[in-house]
Amino acid sequence: MAQDLDLNQQINELYPTLPKILEGTTFELSLYQGFWCPTGMSPIRGVISFQKCFEAQDTDILVASNPKTGTTWLKALSFSIVNRTRYTPSNTPLLTSNPHELVPFLDFHLFTQNELPDLSVIPSPRLFAMHTPYAALPDSIKDSNCPIIYVCRNPFDTVVSLCHFCNAFTHKLDAQLTMDEFMDLFFKGISPFGPYWDHVLGYWKASLERPDKVLFLKYEDMKEDIVPCLKKIAKFIGYPFSEEEERNGAIEEIAKLCSLGTLKDLEVNKSGMYLSKHPNKAFFRKGEVGNGADVLSPSMMQKLETVMEEKLKGSGLSFKLSV
Repeated sequence: MAQDLDLNQQINELYPTLPKILEGTTFELSLYQGFWCPTGMSPIRGVISFQKCFEAQDTDILVASNPKTGTTWLKALSFSIVNRTRYTPSNTPLLTSNPHELVPFLDFHLFTQNELPDLSVIPSPRLFAMHTPYAALPDSIKDSNCPIIYVCRNPFDTVVSLCHFCNAFTHKLDAQLTMDEFMDLFFKGISPFGPYWDHVLGYWKASLERPDKVLFLKYEDMKEDIVPCLKKIAKFIGYPFSEEEERNGAIEEIAKLCSLGTLKDLEVNKSGMYLSKHPNKAFFRKGEVGNGADVLSPSMMQKLETVMEEKLKGSGLSFKLSV
C-alpha cells in the first residue's frame, strides 16, 4: 500500500510540470520523456506505472505499435497462433471478445486501471501489447528474452486512420480536428505516442541490433501476403507451424479468422465496448493500403513525402504506398 501511495504521489507531482497541448480536450497530450502521451483519459499514469513496476518474464510475448497501424489485427493473429491447439475457429474467444480484451495493453489498459495490477495470475505465455516507444520501455523488457512483435504502417495511411479514430471519440463536433489541423500537428511530431518517426525508427533500430528480440513487420507486407508473415511471427515467438499444419491449411484458417472482414462482422465488434467507454466498432474502419492518397490533398502528400524522406534518410527503412 505504501508503494502504491508513493507512486501515485510521484505521478501527481510530475503531471502538472509536463508540457501539454490541446488541454481539456479528448486530444490532450503531454510531453513525457520525449514523446506525446495521451492524457485526456489518463493513460499517462498507466505509462509511468508500467515503466516503474512491470516485471517482464522471458515467456512473455509483446505486441508493439504506433496507434492505428495494424494493432488490432496483430493482436488477433498473435492470440490465434499461440492458442491454436486450445481453440478452433468455431469456439475461439475472438468470436465473443474484442482482440484488445484478449491481448491487453500494459500501458493503455492494465496499468491505467490499476497502478499495481497483479499480473502473476495470468498463465504463461502472457500476451500483452503496448504503444510506448522502445526507448521508454521498462528495463525489465529490454533485459529479458521476451520477444517483441512490432507492426508499422506507412505514414500516409496512418495519419488518415488516426485522425478518424481520434474524432470518433470526440462527441462535440466543434472539438473535432479537421484533416488539415491533424496533419499540421503530425508534421510537428505531435501525435499519440509520437513523434511517429521516432517511434518507428526506435523499434526499427532495435530490430537491426537485436533481431532475436524485435520482429519488425510492415502492415503493407501483411496485406500483400499474410501467409509468410504468419509463419514468420509463429517461428519468432516460439510457436512454429508444423509441416502437417501447413498441409492442412492451418495458416490460411487463422488468416481468414483474423481478417478485417471477419472481425468487423462479428456482433461483439459491432455493438460491444472496450473498457466500457470505447466502441469496438471504432477499431475497424477500412484497413486499406493507399487510402491516404484518396483523402490527403496533393500538397499534403508532397509535404509528407518530403518529411518522410528526410526522417528516414540513411536508416534503410522504406514504405510501400500500395500493394
